[in-house]
Order: sequence, then structure tokens, then C-alpha cells
Amino acid sequence: MAPSFDWWAKDSHKGTPVVVKMENPNWSMVELEGPSEEDFLIADSPSRLGRDKSRNKNAKQLTWVLLLKAHKAAGCLTSIATTMVSLGSAIKRRIHSGRTDTETTDIDRENENPTVKTRFYTSIKIFLWMSVLLLGFEIAAYFKGWHFGAPHLQLQYLLATPFGFKDIFDSLYSRWVLFRVEYLAPPLQFLANACIVLFLIQSIDRLVLCLGCFWIRFKNIKPIPKQDAVADLESGENGFFPMVLVQIPMCNEKEVYQQSIAAVCNLDWPKSKFLIQILDDSDDPTTQLLIKEEVHKWQQEGARILYRHRVIRDGYKAGNLKSAMNCSYVKDYEYVAIFDADFQPTPDFLKRTVPHFKDNEEIGLVQARWSFVNKDENLLTRLQNINLAFHFEVEQQVNGTFINFFGFNGTAGVWRIKALEESGGWLERTTVEDMDIAVRAHLHGWKFIFLNDVECQCELPESYEAYRKQQHRWHSGPMQLFRLCLPDIIRSKISMWKKFNMIFLFFLLRKLILPFYSFTLFCIILPMTMFIPEAELPAWVVCYIPATMSFLNILPAPKSFPFIVPYLLFENTMSVTKFNAMISGLFQLGSAYEWVVTKKSGRSSEGDLVSLLQKETKHQRGSSEPNLDELKEEIMQQDQKDKKKKKHNRIYMKELALAFLLLTASARSLLSAQGIHFYFLLFQGISFLLVGLDLIGEQVQ
Repeated sequence: MAPSFDWWAKDSHKGTPVVVKMENPNWSMVELEGPSEEDFLIADSPSRLGRDKSRNKNAKQLTWVLLLKAHKAAGCLTSIATTMVSLGSAIKRRIHSGRTDTETTDIDRENENPTVKTRFYTSIKIFLWMSVLLLGFEIAAYFKGWHFGAPHLQLQYLLATPFGFKDIFDSLYSRWVLFRVEYLAPPLQFLANACIVLFLIQSIDRLVLCLGCFWIRFKNIKPIPKQDAVADLESGENGFFPMVLVQIPMCNEKEVYQQSIAAVCNLDWPKSKFLIQILDDSDDPTTQLLIKEEVHKWQQEGARILYRHRVIRDGYKAGNLKSAMNCSYVKDYEYVAIFDADFQPTPDFLKRTVPHFKDNEEIGLVQARWSFVNKDENLLTRLQNINLAFHFEVEQQVNGTFINFFGFNGTAGVWRIKALEESGGWLERTTVEDMDIAVRAHLHGWKFIFLNDVECQCELPESYEAYRKQQHRWHSGPMQLFRLCLPDIIRSKISMWKKFNMIFLFFLLRKLILPFYSFTLFCIILPMTMFIPEAELPAWVVCYIPATMSFLNILPAPKSFPFIVPYLLFENTMSVTKFNAMISGLFQLGSAYEWVVTKKSGRSSEGDLVSLLQKETKHQRGSSEPNLDELKEEIMQQDQKDKKKKKHNRIYMKELALAFLLLTASARSLLSAQGIHFYFLLFQGISFLLVGLDLIGEQVQ
């Protein structure tokens, strides 16, 4: 007789417990316990007993694993459903609000020509409607029996078919196929091949930069100041402490002025050896008063700090810096450190940058890299962090190490004032005054140093609208500068290699060709090849090389590897803005000179908070005068009103039009069974859709 046993008897439960944890709040924890060995005992031989016991135990374990997987899958489905509902609600709010990027303010109307602004959008709409009509035409042909595969098979089918067609539709469609084979496919294929060549050249450039960065790490190459300069710094007040001018240009940035002013006032440098200029271009009287009060407080605490405000605000940031450099006392200073309003240098910033100038009269600029206090705020900031990490870690470091030239980043850098003066000073002719002065200084023989290990914290734009405007300025300005500087580069006395590097690599390849082929190849040519299949793009162009380049781009930010696919899609999505900006700058269109100060949120880093706590007795931030407290309270109330009235998410029409164009092309690719092309077009179309509905950055409820 087999011994009797009770499955649920507490005394017999000696197995290993399995705990199923569900992240979704709709599910609770479930504890399952495996049966003990006695549960599997049967009246049989010992060997048979052991085999059956093991088999039954394995079956039970498999059941528990499957149950665990089922619970996880159910929780995942519930989370996906919740996300989709939230996404649907956000889309509904966007459409209901009806706010689009075509709405402009009075300032925008002054800076832009409405005809020029809508020309690009109109072209995209024409492509969209043509693709919709062609999709309907192709679907009708598909159901009429026109099933095409590769281009050569299509031609064989057409030539083998007698010219006695059954009806008018077959006649029209056959003529359409002959027309596209004869007239449309050759120029489209030629343009595609040209873009592929540019794509390969740019990919090789990216690969060479990555190899250069690997070599720098492998050999541990980095700029090191001379030992006597470091020793002089450690010797105290009598050491190497040259006169340094610190400038903070700002304009209506009341969210961040306190952080930046506090950071520069706490720089570890003899107070008699550096002077701080607060260059305030704000046109808001309240913001001006707040900044003046902040400067006055630090003056009372012993800081050498001055407040400057221009009555005539010409030239944006370049005009502001130029006006400050014209002050009579500037002749007493040898170096100038520049920080934007949201930058927070560490106390040892000057001690780690200025020594590189000593006994090295060829050095005109020492540039530090940026770090970001809000890089994990949302998906948009994470993707920006990938881009900028590659820019500093690879592009700036490699160019600074091997050719001593790179574009000045406009902030977190120290200039030799003599280099600025010999290069012509700050000019207001473009929206990238930082790149302008760097190019002119390089043409005059000055060398630059990039310090990858010296970081200066700042903020990333958290809304797509702010990021879009910033990228427009960053990509239109270089094309303006290229038109102006090309004759000077050709006539300059620098070597032919440096001329080639500046014209072809610095300007053409990285500033013009990159946005051109990225937009043309993946947003225009690829969807067109779905409707004109006689012209084709190989799978390695659509998938493999872009994936490899994205992998290389993400290496400097290894924690961002989970975002490699969104990064690839988002870069192609941003190509619309970059291409439009590049064309505007190259041909001097209306929006080329648009300058909008990037919106700041005023986020403090943990280091700032710790520093303020340590210096609480010396630099008390809460001891404001009564009238200032009332003013701040009034400003906060006004900000709340402004947020309710003005702050909103927009709908971006160009991105939406391209989204529907790509989704239409993906539907057409199904008829030709083009797998990789279909998935790329589908996900790229979804990416354009999310960006067009402003669902990627800061969300306003």
C-alpha cells in the first residue's frame, strides 16, 4: 500500500519557497511552496522511486516557473495598457488645445519672413499627399494582381505581358510603371548613391574620431601643466596667480542667476587677483532688480563683483561680451573666464585651467567639458546627454589633442585676452560668436587645449520647444560663418592640412553634409523608394551602418545603452530641424538670425547644495531685505499666472507631416515584403509622430 499523504499539511512543507513579486499595484505577492520529498514517495523499487520522484519534482518546478512568467507577462500587459491610455489622453489634449508651431509671437514675426517659413513645410505636405495617392494606387494594383518583388522581376513581368490589357486601370498602371522605370528611378537612384557616399565618408570620419579617442585612453594622453606652474599655485598668495576676469552674460534668466553668481564668487583664487562682471542684458525690470540685489549682497561679503547693464542691447551675447571688454580696467587682466548663466564651476576651476597658460605663449584657449544636473530628467535630456557626451569625450578631446583646434563652446572656457584682441574680438555677425572667435584665433596661429577631466555643471533643455530652438541656432550659425570665413581661410598662412581640416571636416562634413544626408536619405529618399521600387537602398544602409554608428556614439555614455534605439530614431527625427536650419544659414533666409535664449529650469546640483550648507554661516542665502522678499513672492505669483496662461505643449506640423509620410511608405513596403525597410519606416514614423505631438520632453498638465 502506498502511504497516504496530505498535500496541504503544514508539517510536510519542507520545500524551497518561491516568491512571485509583481511590480504592478493591481497584483499582490503570491507565495508558493514546493512539496517535500515525502510527497513523491510511492510503493515501488528504490530506483523507480528515485526516478519518479525526480521527474515529478522537475514537473512541479516547471509549473512554478511558467506561473511566474505568466504573472510577469500579465503585469507587463497591464503596465502597457496603462501607458497607452496615458499616451492616448496626452494626444487628445494636444489635438484639443490646437496649439501648433505655426503660431508666432510679435518677435517671431519681426525676425521671420512668413513666406520663407512655410516653404519647407509646403514641400513636405506635397510629398505627403503624393505618397497617400500613390499608396491607394498601389493597393488597388496589388488587388488587381500586380505583385512585384525585385526590380528586375518587375521589368521581366512587364516585358513578358502582352499589350492587350484587360481594362483601363491595367493600362494606366503599366504606363505608370514604365514611366517610373524610365524617368524617375535613374535620378532617384543617382541621388541615393550620392547620399550613400556622403554617409560612408561621414561614418569613416566618426570611426576615425572614435579610434583617436581609444588611443588617447590607451596611452593615457592628457594635457598636463608644467610642474613649476602647479608648484607656484601650491606656494600660496605669492605663487602663479595672474589677473583673471570672470564674465557671466545673462538675459532674463531669473531661474539660475543665484546659482551661477554664488559659484563664481566661491572660486578658489586670491580675491585681489580676479574680478567678476555680471553682464545683464535683461529687459525685464524685475529680473534686473533681483540680479542687482544679488550682486550687492556678494559685494557686502567682500567679493569683487560688478553689475553691468546695456541700454542698447545690440548683437545679443556677442554684443554684450564686446561691450564688457571695452571697459578701461580690462587692460589690467591677462585672462578672461566665461560662464553662461546656468553654469556652476567648481571652486578649483581656475586652479585647474589657468596653469596651462604658463610658459606656453601659443595657447589661446583652455576649454573644460560640460556635465549636466538634469540629464536623467526625461527621455529628451537622456538623448541630449548621449550627443553631448560624444561631442566632448570624442570630438573635442581628439581635435584638441591631435590638432590643437576645436570650436569654442561659448562657456566654461578661459581665454588669453591677447588672443581675443589679436583675432578681432567679439563680432555680432552670426549667432555662433563662440565658433567665430575660435576660427579667427586658429587662423592667427593660436592653439587650444581641451580638458576632459575638468567639468562644469549646467542644465539641458527639458522641453522639445527649447531644444528645437537651440539646435536651430547651433546649425544655422555655422553656415553663416562658413560663408563669411571661407575667403579668410583660403588666404590665411596656416598649412594646407589645417585648411583642409577646417573647410572639409570642420565645416562641410560635420556641419553641412551630416544634416543634409541624414534628412535627405532617411526622410525623403527611403520613403520614395517604396513607391519607386526600381530605385533601392541596401539593407546595410538602412540598418547595419546606422546601428553601428549609434553604438559608437553611445560609448562615451555607457549607462545610456538601453536608449540606443530611441537615440537612433530621434537623431533622424531632429534632422528635419537641423536641415532647415542649415539651409537657412547657408542661403541667409529669414530665420537664420533668430536668437532665443534657451529656457532654464534652475535645477541645483547636489554639490551646490552641500557647498551652500557648508558655507551657511558665511553666505546665508535667506537673509534678504524685506522689500526683496516681497518682490520675490510677487514674482512667484506672477510665474504661476504665466504658467497657467502661456505654458503649453505644441503640435509640430513638419514632424507630423513627415510621420504620416513615413507611415504611408511603411504600409507600401508591405506590398513588396521588404522586412527591414518596413520596420525602420514604421518605428521612424512613430518617432516623428511622438515628437510632432510634443510627447518626448517636458509635459505640461
